[in-house]
Order: sequence, then C-alpha cells, then structure tokens
Amino acid sequence: MATPTTKARLLELHRELEACAKCPSMVGPVVHGPAIASKILLIGQAPGVHEGELGKPFAWTAGRTLFRWFEKAVGATEDPVRAKIYFAAVARCFPGKDPKGGDRKPNLQEIDHCRIYLQREVEILRPTLLIPVGAMAIEQVFGEKRPLADVVGTKGRVEYHGVRSDVIALPHPSGASTWHRMEPGKTLLNKALKLLAAHPEMKRAFAAPRARQAPRPD
Repeated sequence: MATPTTKARLLELHRELEACAKCPSMVGPVVHGPAIASKILLIGQAPGVHEGELGKPFAWTAGRTLFRWFEKAVGATEDPVRAKIYFAAVARCFPGKDPKGGDRKPNLQEIDHCRIYLQREVEILRPTLLIPVGAMAIEQVFGEKRPLADVVGTKGRVEYHGVRSDVIALPHPSGASTWHRMEPGKTLLNKALKLLAAHPEMKRAFAAPRARQAPRPD
C-alpha cells in the first residue's frame, strides 16, 4: 500500500481539526491555511473575529501588515506567500473578545488542546524554518517567555516537537501593537526581514523562475 503524501496527511489532519469542539469558550469555525507541503512553518497566535468568516488565517488588518513585511523581505505578495508557507497557529478558533478590550488570549487549556495538531503538523512537514509571529507563538516555540527585543532580529535554532529547525521570529502585526512601529522594534523588525530574505529555505521558495534560453542558431 502506498504511503500517503504529505498533502493527503495534512488534509486528513484538517478534517480532524474542523471537527474539533473541545473548547467551549472558543468561537468557531476552526481556521487553517491550505495543505501546503512546505518546509517553512509560520505560527501565529489565534484567528481574529474576521478570519472564520473569510476562511483563512491573517485575513484582516494584521494580515495586510504581515504580507507587506513579506513583500519587503522577499518581493512576494500575499497569494504567493500563502502558496509557499504553511500557516498554523497556537490556537485555531477565535477566542472571543476580552471584556477589558481587544481579543481574548487563548488560555493554557485551549493551547494544550491545539498543541497536538501543531505537533502533528510539525511531524508531517518536518520544517527547516519556523516563523513564530508574536509573543505567544515565540513562547511556544522556545518553551519559555522571551522579550521581543531579545528574539526579533536574530536567528535561533530549536528542537520543536522533535524536529530541529531554524527560528526567525516576527512581532505581532496587530494594529493594536506599537512595538514594531517604535524603536528598537522598527530596527529589529528590519533585521528579521533581512534574515528571512537570506535564509536558504526562503530563497528556494521565492526564487524567481529562470528564463528559458533561446536555442543558439546553427
């Protein structure tokens, strides 16, 4: 019997994700990106209020900022980035609104419920580059809280769910955050984008197609 392809395994995992109803406080539907067989894994925090309706992660204001960053780094717009990078998240449903304002952060139990899916995605994809976006995703990847100023603008190396990967972190592109618009965040973000542009996996994914040479005349 043939071994299932990476895409087939991801599609099966997505069906399991879509059927998940473990977290009573979460607001469905489950949000995930397409089944992209990529060696680059981006990990966000959780969908916002609009992502469930639009059916894809980073589909609203924060996404527009994130894709501008990628365009600056590798010259690719949103559609090519979505086609080359696998989008995951610490939590896959909208956590709802925080009574104090803004979106509620996923709690530890909700993170644990989603962790098994993230672990399986890592096992299927075996990524060579992780891109955690925001403090919560950075904490999950490194296994501890780290100040953004100590992580953004650097390239790390971790063993994440049993797979050794490079890590290039980004701040959260939320409009509510001023970190990436002020120093030292602006400078560190630019360093991170340059690191992404120089990474071999990003170069492979976003290399311009070579022009076919015309045959030499006899």
